[in-house]
Amino acid sequence: MAPRRSAYRWAVVFIFFLFMLLHQTDKLMIGSLQVPISETFGMNNRQWGLINSGALIVATLLYPIWGYLYDRYARAKLLALASFIWGSTTWLNGVARSFPMFLITRASTGIDDSSYPGLYTLVADYFGPTLRGKVYGLLQLAQPLGYLLGMILALMIAPMIGGWRSIFYLTGSLGIVVALLIFLFVKEMPRGKAEPEFEHMAEMQTFRFSWEEAKQIFKKKTMWFVFLQGFAGVFPWNVITYFFFAYLEKERGYDANSILFTMAPVILILAGGYFLGGAMGDFLFRYTRKGRILVSSTGVLLGAIFLVLAVTTPVEERTRFFIFMCLTAVFMPLSSANVIATVYDVIVPEVRSTAQATEYFIENGGAAFAPLITGIIADATNLHTAILLIPSVAWGLCFVFYLGALFTIDRDHADLRAEMAARARAA
Repeated sequence: MAPRRSAYRWAVVFIFFLFMLLHQTDKLMIGSLQVPISETFGMNNRQWGLINSGALIVATLLYPIWGYLYDRYARAKLLALASFIWGSTTWLNGVARSFPMFLITRASTGIDDSSYPGLYTLVADYFGPTLRGKVYGLLQLAQPLGYLLGMILALMIAPMIGGWRSIFYLTGSLGIVVALLIFLFVKEMPRGKAEPEFEHMAEMQTFRFSWEEAKQIFKKKTMWFVFLQGFAGVFPWNVITYFFFAYLEKERGYDANSILFTMAPVILILAGGYFLGGAMGDFLFRYTRKGRILVSSTGVLLGAIFLVLAVTTPVEERTRFFIFMCLTAVFMPLSSANVIATVYDVIVPEVRSTAQATEYFIENGGAAFAPLITGIIADATNLHTAILLIPSVAWGLCFVFYLGALFTIDRDHADLRAEMAARARAA
């Protein structure tokens, strides 16, 4: 039985889940380490924002390069390289002994942060369109779980094993181990293998990257709305990731245990929201090509409303704050898996990594500055104002952009299916 039709493809999903879980732990735990790292180097909010923006800027600049490489060469081997880079740069970050060196080494950790398009497109060649949302949702469980694991490592384990540097050495070493795992066990798949038109074909034609097909990405009207929502949509995530723990500690009076027992359930609910969003998108997609967009627009709208209600809750009303944060966590991630699946619903297989990388490039082109902007606003006012203002405006814009995509998705999806059918007949 071919690998895609056997348990092997789920083994690949497990390996990728492990990669994402540990990588996200390494990437996101720095938010929980803001206080000890800032004390080590004497940083204010603006400098802390600059530290995090540096890695985001590097990742942004490298998205087009990673996307091109993934569409030209073996994605599995490139993912192994990305994992090795992750481990190496995290080690260097732990070694840094001055603020300038920490800034430089932290920026270098952004090199591998732009490696995800290859992972998602390789999965798309193992699973067909009606399953992708659920699989992406399953994989993206790793992001909040990594956030939670990073929080545990930062708040509970780091003080026991020598501080934040020891945690960086640990996660960096795991990155190198995962690199070996991917290199040895993950197989490449022909691009487009899981498309319905080619599913039962014994011989698969080879689709190769072409600049002409790459240009077609920008002629898909749905992609323009995807790009626009991406530009706005990552702002809230970066604000919450890099500043929310300091907000809880400094402005809401939470100690380490209170933060852990408040945020751990919220993050677990968030994790479930990724899979829920992907499953809902797949379900509605069977009945209408607008299904993924409908789920996404609902998620950003309700997520924004409940975050505003949470942040404006009086400090002394911790139970109400917790309830609103749990509701925010349900809706925040609903769009994530659906956006990735939507890209693959309208783009041909040989340039999907490039399309995904372009979307991430545009996302991070604006959002890379979110930590710095947040730090500036927080220093001028407070973290409460920054967290209230930036996510509500950004998600409001996303809702508008998703409404636009509702009018274009049917045509763009039909065009892709017609193209795949024509290629199948010509094979």
